Amino acid sequence: MWLTDEQLALQDTVARLLAKEPDDLWPKLCEIGAAGLAIPEEYGGSGATLTELQIVLEQLGRTLAPVPLLGTAIAAEAVLSTGNTEACRRLLPGIAAGGIATWCPPTEKYVLDADRAEVLLVGVGGLLYEMRPNQARVEPLTTMDESRRLATVTIDEPTGLIGPYDEGRVRGFALSALAAEQVGTADRCLEMTVEYAKQRVQFGRPIGGFQAVKHRLADMHVLVETARSAAYDTDHPVEAKVYCSEALGRVAAEMVQLHGGIAITWEHDAQRYFKRAHGAAFLFGHPAEHLRAYQVRG
Repeated sequence: MWLTDEQLALQDTVARLLAKEPDDLWPKLCEIGAAGLAIPEEYGGSGATLTELQIVLEQLGRTLAPVPLLGTAIAAEAVLSTGNTEACRRLLPGIAAGGIATWCPPTEKYVLDADRAEVLLVGVGGLLYEMRPNQARVEPLTTMDESRRLATVTIDEPTGLIGPYDEGRVRGFALSALAAEQVGTADRCLEMTVEYAKQRVQFGRPIGGFQAVKHRLADMHVLVETARSAAYDTDHPVEAKVYCSEALGRVAAEMVQLHGGIAITWEHDAQRYFKRAHGAAFLFGHPAEHLRAYQVRG
């Protein structure tokens, strides 16, 4: 995929920051403007596009960074989709500065970062409401993927109406953003597997030298690159989510197979990436649900 010099610089900056693994990662990301990337300048953001956000999310996916950028960026898009200038001026500068918000559509069983969000953007019947956590029942969930914070959100009666919003636009934004994150995770799975294949010796030679292993690594590479192309084609977000979920699932499974037993030990990172692959597939609709919807539409 072709990137501009500015986009490459952004990619490099985020990669360098993540390589240092700071304990206060979220504030550091906010300092370089990650939280406000896709927010217009007039509301305190950088005025960048979804592509720049995807570049950052891809890097976060590589490291399974437990930061709330994905959920917060989607929440900001929900506010923008209302066209309510007053709400944008009131909410978006705080989000761009690092405030945590999350989008709560009625169809989502698992809500990103709801247990630490300061604002809940609740979508009901084509309307968007601004609520606080103490106005809802927020229950943190214990999931296999410890790097992703999820919660259930129960609301008796939505309050704080912002106005009508474009749920289709927001969902498409969410699917494209998540797909880019999945690409980063898949890319790191491939990278770890190649590194292991160079080091693991069997029958007196690294297993990466065996033709059968080479073919499997090549197949993983093709899956990663085609998934990247799909993710950054933001005109087709549903297709991107389906393909990237399937690609990540297959790459993660191959990673486990080629690592062998060590991949399922707590000490090795492979099991963490395998769990992320399966957990991410369920966010914003499992691939099977999207495919069934296609069949219904004919």
